[in-house]
Amino acid sequence: MKHRALLNLTVSALVMTAGWAHSAQAETVMETIAHNPNLTTAAKLIQDAGLADSLGGAGPVTVFAPSNAAFSAIPAGKLAELAGNKEMLKAVLNYHVVAANLTSDAINNGPQKTATGDSISLYKAGTFLTVESAVVTQADLKASNGVVQVIDTVLMPPKK
Repeated sequence: MKHRALLNLTVSALVMTAGWAHSAQAETVMETIAHNPNLTTAAKLIQDAGLADSLGGAGPVTVFAPSNAAFSAIPAGKLAELAGNKEMLKAVLNYHVVAANLTSDAINNGPQKTATGDSISLYKAGTFLTVESAVVTQADLKASNGVVQVIDTVLMPPKK
């Protein structure tokens, strides 16, 4: 009887360890965005813009990913225009991307250059973090090639 209990305990421990090993495998920034139920709109638009491969690449990359609520706050006509214009969509999404691994503890106040070549302003006070006018609502979703910072506003690049 004791051997059977010991065997069951050992098998249970192995199953749990295998589950942890599987869940510990790091996802890319793109996979992190795609698997987050709060970022489904961002994931779809990234796919539509053809940027998924670059966000699944080597990195490092930080994405300040607007939440579904952030996209919902954009007037429907403007969102439809954005979704229908691939170049504009790419520009807006790339304005949310920085080629660095910016976890909240690594962020310094000041400008950061985005994938569009424009700068965004970052500000940190304690655990409060802003990017331009957006507030980081979920920080430091770490990925194998960078980090995702969820924000509450869609940032628009400056007009050129």
